Amino acid sequence: MRRLLRSPLLWTLLSSIVVLAGVTGWLLADPATSRGDALKTGALAGGAIAALYGLWLNDRRRRTEEDRHEIERSRISDERFAKSIELLGNDADQVRVGAMHSLAGLARTRPEYRQTVLDVLCAYLRRPFDHPKFTSDTVWNNESKAAAERERLVRRAAERLIRDILPHAGTTGPTFGLNLSDARLDKLELTARRVGWFGADRSEVLHHLDLENAELAGKFSLKHVRIHGNLRLAGAIFKRPVLLDDLTVETPVDFGKAIFAEPPSLEGAKFAPGSALPARE
Repeated sequence: MRRLLRSPLLWTLLSSIVVLAGVTGWLLADPATSRGDALKTGALAGGAIAALYGLWLNDRRRRTEEDRHEIERSRISDERFAKSIELLGNDADQVRVGAMHSLAGLARTRPEYRQTVLDVLCAYLRRPFDHPKFTSDTVWNNESKAAAERERLVRRAAERLIRDILPHAGTTGPTFGLNLSDARLDKLELTARRVGWFGADRSEVLHHLDLENAELAGKFSLKHVRIHGNLRLAGAIFKRPVLLDDLTVETPVDFGKAIFAEPPSLEGAKFAPGSALPARE
């Protein structure tokens, strides 16, 4: 009985009857209104109450259905994420690349996954990696060289996807951090991207680190890093402290084309002849 009394349908029907009776009675009190007109107007008023209930019920069903779809989407996304993480450990390089693209697709369609996916890709690049072109004491043969080259291509895919996931410079919205400390990088290109905190301490870069026209919103750290190729800074904007202590770059660097909120820390840093160092205050 209590459940019936709490039913919105019951109260809607009762409200319609009350409105029907009330409006009809009020109109019948006017001698100029006929009984037929009074009943018709009362019925319309009562029907309007029922129509409002129908609209409310449809909206409630719509919201319930949307919530159900969102829960299902979240479940599918969680399963996709877990499966992709599992496949990153697969022995086949093409499977690992496919897993990375699946994660990147998830980051594009589900914004709440972006930082998590970036963390996973950065963690992959922090895995131990050796290659004949890096500084190494490894004795290489044809088979080990081929395996290292395949892994290098997988890591290049991770570097490209990191760039693709990051928002463009000049846009608004959340910023995302990158933790690449102790990583061995090949070609990390963050051209015209907006980055939050960036840390790559003790890393080694084979070809280049490209920050042209990038917007670095958080602290930027390249301490104890060796870059065998280029450090490209033209148009880069550094909004927070920049730590370049003990950084070694084997090709000339032009700091004059970048914008720094404060002079970078360069204690122990070494640059190739012809480098243009930042002005000191």
